[in-house]
Amino acid sequence: MAFLQFWSPDADAQIKVGDKVPEFQLPDQDGKMFDLKSVVGKQPLVIYFYPKDETSVCTKEACSFRDNYQDFQKYGAKVIGISGDDVASHRKFADHHQLPFTLLSDTKNDVRKLFGVPKTFVIPGRVTYIVDKNGVVVHTFNSMKDGPKHVTEALDALKKMQQ
Repeated sequence: MAFLQFWSPDADAQIKVGDKVPEFQLPDQDGKMFDLKSVVGKQPLVIYFYPKDETSVCTKEACSFRDNYQDFQKYGAKVIGISGDDVASHRKFADHHQLPFTLLSDTKNDVRKLFGVPKTFVIPGRVTYIVDKNGVVVHTFNSMKDGPKHVTEALDALKKMQQ
């Protein structure tokens, strides 16, 4: 049982479909404080947690969100990437890859823990949460290796929300 805890937190701790998205505040890539309360109730959200700026899979994932950004805008969704990197790292990452969406710095991993994002050994997990306009999680996707699939999963969930 202890071995399973090493892989991920208690399954009950992880945010699931039907849960209300937890409120949080974090600095964005420009150093401005982002408050989730400012967007809940106004638009759907795509909140994706990723391990680290400028690593292979994380860069593919971020660039896939960038390349499909107009589709997210078509659904009125706000895309938010969160990792433990600091504001300066996020600024460089966003500039280097022309990322048009919000990157939030969770250096203490408080928000990652709030969502119950699992780890694989010591590597922070890669999980995407789709949140409806009312702040309810309608879809989650967890895959460490397939960063771009987080984008297709998110777009499919947004499409279903509009049907």
